[in-house]
Amino acid sequence: MMETKKFNENFLIGASTAAHQVEGNNTNSDFWVMEQLPGTVYKDPSLDAVDHYNRYEEDIKLMAEAGLNAYRFSIEWARIEPSKGNFDKKEIEHYRDVLKCCHEHGITPVVTLHHFSSPIWLISAGGWEQESTIGHFEEYTRYVVSELGDLIPYICTINEANMGIQITRIMEKYKRQAEMAQKVDLKKSEVQTGLNIQSQSSMAQYFMACGEAFGIDPRDVQVFLASRTDKGNKIIMTCHEKARRIIKELKPEIQVGITLSLYDYQTIPGGESYVKKLEEEDFLQYLPSIQEDDFFGLQNYTRKIYGPEGIIDPSEGTRMTDMGNEYYPEALEGVIRSVANHWKKPILVTENGVASTNDKDRVEFIEKAIEGIQQCMAEGIDVRGYLHWSLLDNFEWQKGYEPKFGLIAVDRTTQTRYPKESLKVLGSYSSK
Repeated sequence: MMETKKFNENFLIGASTAAHQVEGNNTNSDFWVMEQLPGTVYKDPSLDAVDHYNRYEEDIKLMAEAGLNAYRFSIEWARIEPSKGNFDKKEIEHYRDVLKCCHEHGITPVVTLHHFSSPIWLISAGGWEQESTIGHFEEYTRYVVSELGDLIPYICTINEANMGIQITRIMEKYKRQAEMAQKVDLKKSEVQTGLNIQSQSSMAQYFMACGEAFGIDPRDVQVFLASRTDKGNKIIMTCHEKARRIIKELKPEIQVGITLSLYDYQTIPGGESYVKKLEEEDFLQYLPSIQEDDFFGLQNYTRKIYGPEGIIDPSEGTRMTDMGNEYYPEALEGVIRSVANHWKKPILVTENGVASTNDKDRVEFIEKAIEGIQQCMAEGIDVRGYLHWSLLDNFEWQKGYEPKFGLIAVDRTTQTRYPKESLKVLGSYSSK
């Protein structure tokens, strides 16, 4: 391990999780339904996950002991509002306890209001292509902030608001390949989250089952991790703007932002037009909606290189992660610089990490990623924190429990925690 250059005491150095991926038994959520359908595209059901719902105190304590000073986690809408208009006081008290636990251990909480999973009733009512979702998200935000706002210094309204646009690109590419009878490479990672694309017939069968489960036409099943229309994209950003307004009205001191999934897009001569279009779709189109935000939540895992014919696949022998991404921690520095060209307010790295069963890969990844952050900061770019994905080896959506992103390993038969060397290395950068 190289000698670490510590950040100042105000820099947030920590880890991230999402409620559905770690808590377990999120029975009122859309993912719980989809994981257990016949012909599901999910490799595993989440079930007890890593039981963070009951073991959060142990996990937060492990973070504090390692020197971390920040924890990004999500509040689960499906727990807070299990049926439309019915807010569960017991669940809001649970998250109050989590927030208090953070403060007691010197951990700054960064709360995400929506991290992919939604209440079943919301999807049955039209989900993320339905304008009524805006009002529902406003009511949910108002309730959470009214109850817990005194304990929350930072809020990310929506996680990876651009994910539906990235999924739409994949599906369009898949459709073109299928029409041309080309073989689709399912091993390659196309988005930075755990998404499987299966044969057309199996996907059609699966969506039929989804429609039945949610009690609507299969074509109307609009979960968050689905192809997004321009209308749906606007609905999501309106949800963000309305939520920000409510947060500032109730607790003006809370710092508000949103998170986007971004790649380090690189070119060789001839690839510039591709990258220009992708940067517009992934980031620039959102700038008008986030101008009043206090910070920007940047999420990055890898790079993509484009040439005259489009994307250039990694050459044989390229170091890859267990998610099928190129192992390239330097991507974070590239994305920070790209964002800083258009965004002059604080940047918070809300996710960055690597899927690997070898923790030495993670240690090296963290060291190189942070070296890039510190170089950017030395040049005057306003980066306020680094929140690694993820705190625990957890449920990686459709990929199930196989990918290992955690700073802490978990034996899911006993739920015993095993902190990795990478947790200690990350903590060594904190001034705590």
